Amino acid sequence: MNTPLSTNSPPEVGATLQRLRLARGLTLEDLSRIAGVSKSMLSQIEREKANPTIAITWRLANALGVPIGDLLASDTREVETIRVLDAHETPTLPGAHAGYILRILGPMEMAGKYEWYELTLAPGGELASQAHDPGTSEHLTVTHGSVEVEVGTSKRKLKLGGTARYPADQDHIIRNTGKSEAKALLVVVHR
Repeated sequence: MNTPLSTNSPPEVGATLQRLRLARGLTLEDLSRIAGVSKSMLSQIEREKANPTIAITWRLANALGVPIGDLLASDTREVETIRVLDAHETPTLPGAHAGYILRILGPMEMAGKYEWYELTLAPGGELASQAHDPGTSEHLTVTHGSVEVEVGTSKRKLKLGGTARYPADQDHIIRNTGKSEAKALLVVVHR
């Protein structure tokens, strides 16, 4: 008996990607910045003009805070009452060249309003940021070691447990001038 051949075509992730992106209030540009995938590639994926590689799918899933299988599934699942992200599912922005690791702790749907991160700085490492949008502020609490915060021409040292609040709408640097690793909780508030 002859059976028809199945077409084993790759999953169409475009509609799922767009649904997840819009549910989080993200623009293509927002998701592009967070996931490190070009805006044009995201647009092609959403329009089913391109299928993402495994690496791109993984970056998109991390950026959206969902398991990779959610992007590949064609069915919609019920929303969990308590959503738990394991450590390996937390999106991370590595800045190894500058001696920092930035773990994105806040949900992607709040990006552009409130963002919070765990910042790890190697000895001598620094996170140098250009000015954010007018009215943006940052709140930095040291949870391990000590850091120095520089905003414009002002510099302040911050010890374990200390919190610095400062305008982030001008260039600013968080650096570890100590001899051991430093960690901090960084909250960015956009106006």
